[in-house]
Amino acid sequence: MRTTHLLYLHGFRSSPQSIKARKMAALLASDYPKVRWFCPQLPASPRQAMAEVMATVASWPASPGFQSMAVVGSSLGGFYATWVAEQMHCKAVLLNPAVDPARDLSRHIGEQTSWQNPDEKFFFLPEYVQQLRELSCTSIEASNYLAVVAKGDEVLDWREMRTRYAGAQLRLIDGSDHGLSDFDEHLPAILDFLDLAA
Repeated sequence: MRTTHLLYLHGFRSSPQSIKARKMAALLASDYPKVRWFCPQLPASPRQAMAEVMATVASWPASPGFQSMAVVGSSLGGFYATWVAEQMHCKAVLLNPAVDPARDLSRHIGEQTSWQNPDEKFFFLPEYVQQLRELSCTSIEASNYLAVVAKGDEVLDWREMRTRYAGAQLRLIDGSDHGLSDFDEHLPAILDFLDLAA
C-alpha cells in the first residue's frame, strides 16, 4: 500500500504558512489529491502538541505491522516527527531535524514571535523543556527514515543530525541553510521515499 495520509509538523516559531509546508500542500493538492494532508498549527507545549497530533492520526487507516501514513517534520517538527514515527511505526522525512531541543530551547524561555507573522506571540514556558525530554526516543527504526541534512545549517549542527540518524537514508547537502532554501531540489527524493498514492 502507498502512503494515503501525510502529516506535516512545522518547526519552533514556525507555522503551516512556512514555505516548505505551503509547497508540500500545493503539490499534494495538484498531483496527489487522494492523499489526506494534515498540517496543524502546533501549540507551544510539546505535550499538548503531540496529544493533539495523536488524537488525529489515531483514526487514520492501519493494518497489522503497516501504516498507510507518513510524517514530514522540519527542525523541531523533525524531533516531533521522530516520536510520531516510533509510535505509529510509519515512514518519516526529517528536514534538518532538531536532535536535542530540550538543550537548545532552554535558552529561549519566554515570549516568542512567529516567523511568518511577527504580530503572533506565544510563551515558551520552563516546563516545556522537561516535556521535550519526555518525548526523546532512545532508539529508532532507522529504515523508516529519510533525513535531509544541510551542512550549511546556521541553527543546528549537521554532525549531530548525521549521528542521530545513522543507518537511515541520509541526504547530506553541502551548503544550503536551516530553512532549506533549495527545498525544491530535494522534493523528488522526498516524494520517492514517501511513495504517495496517486
